Amino acid sequence: GEEHYNCISALHKSMRGSDENASLYWLARMLEGGEDPLYVARRLVRFASEDIGLADPLALTQAVAAYQGCHFIGMPECEVILAQCVVYFARAPKSIEVYRAYSNVKECLRMHTGPLPPVPLHLRNAPTRLMKNLGYGKGYKYNPMYKEPVEQDYLPEELKGSDFFKERKT
Repeated sequence: GEEHYNCISALHKSMRGSDENASLYWLARMLEGGEDPLYVARRLVRFASEDIGLADPLALTQAVAAYQGCHFIGMPECEVILAQCVVYFARAPKSIEVYRAYSNVKECLRMHTGPLPPVPLHLRNAPTRLMKNLGYGKGYKYNPMYKEPVEQDYLPEELKGSDFFKERKT
């Protein structure tokens, strides 16, 4: 019932708060209460990107490995895999930078009125002669061919200068 959601919320918030003891308690309470370990593992995959993100990019690898380990061996043996992952996450640095930036992009898309801006011609592939004649791919600078970063726009003209990593103003 509701305790299912209360316990996963407590686990999530304990890891977010870097409390490894409370994190282990809530994990054990869930597993000992019969919770599906794959449910917990799926939530850890989400937590890895949502709460840890780029502060420790290996967190996502840890979460996916924990999910796979649980899938391979099941309970009760997989409990230590989840415990290791939960403690790793509680101890990990946290960053919501990507989570917030992606939310800003979604808000930008929702708030846009009218048709969305087209993909700039220089960013389009030109697999046919017609597309090439229409200007697809013209002027595109293939970064790996340059020693220095290239000056090139990647957003549509209407969004030039947008920085989704900064707080959006509505």
